[in-house]
Amino acid sequence: MNERKRIAIVGVGLIGGSIALQLHEKKLSSKLLGVEANQTHAQQALEYELVDEILPLEEAIPLADVVVVSIPVNIAVNIIPQILDQVTHQIVVDMGSTKHDVIAAVQNHPKRGRYVATHPMWGTEYSGPKAAMRGAFEGKAVIICNRNDSDADAMEWVDKMYNKIGMRIVDMDANAHDLHVAYVSHISHITSFALANTVLEKEKVERAIFEIASAGFESTVRLAKSSSDMWVPILLQNKENVLDVLTEHIAQLTKFKKSIESSDKESLSSLITDANKINRIIK
Repeated sequence: MNERKRIAIVGVGLIGGSIALQLHEKKLSSKLLGVEANQTHAQQALEYELVDEILPLEEAIPLADVVVVSIPVNIAVNIIPQILDQVTHQIVVDMGSTKHDVIAAVQNHPKRGRYVATHPMWGTEYSGPKAAMRGAFEGKAVIICNRNDSDADAMEWVDKMYNKIGMRIVDMDANAHDLHVAYVSHISHITSFALANTVLEKEKVERAIFEIASAGFESTVRLAKSSSDMWVPILLQNKENVLDVLTEHIAQLTKFKKSIESSDKESLSSLITDANKINRIIK
């Protein structure tokens, strides 16, 4: 297996731009080709030297050895089968936050083995090439879904890539992945969006929010800055799991509301003490 590959990045935003930086720095790429529909982002990707050139998708694929797909999941569902239609030897890697729909879309494709479904568990509230970060993925987990459906050589290179950029590989079935990320990622964003809307609705004096907001509030509401272009498709593609976690979350909020309404110190203390048990898992 050649050490360096010609790599096309489809979607040179936060994730695509950050992976481009890592691929270059870890000497995994001999050339980085960008595919970017947003012309402003395309210009920025070149300006910040995230990629060597910007090309249309149909021109980039035959020039590449690896195609990395980092675009909103609703677009990826349609684009990845089209990419597989054009590949010969190329490896196709997607980095989307949901997996069931895209895997279902390519399940019977004759080139299914060239596709590797992955989800690097990293991101920020920012978007676009300007948000790309060096060393972004180091020490983080990456979930690889349905490994056995991918060709051995494709899987070998993807494992090597993630190991070299410092990620911890976790194997998972696509359906299990979508369930677990609903609980540990998607609900965090919904909670942050809802909290931001609550504060903006109730606190009409913006200066007061700015002046008295604590570090706790800032860290909780940080995700509310995330792009709707990215998160609307994620939440709708993972609708069943998201609704499941929302139902449980609302039930927990209702318990807090009832305990406070009735001034039930014991119940309130119990709810908080139960929540403290998360310290066993997350320090």
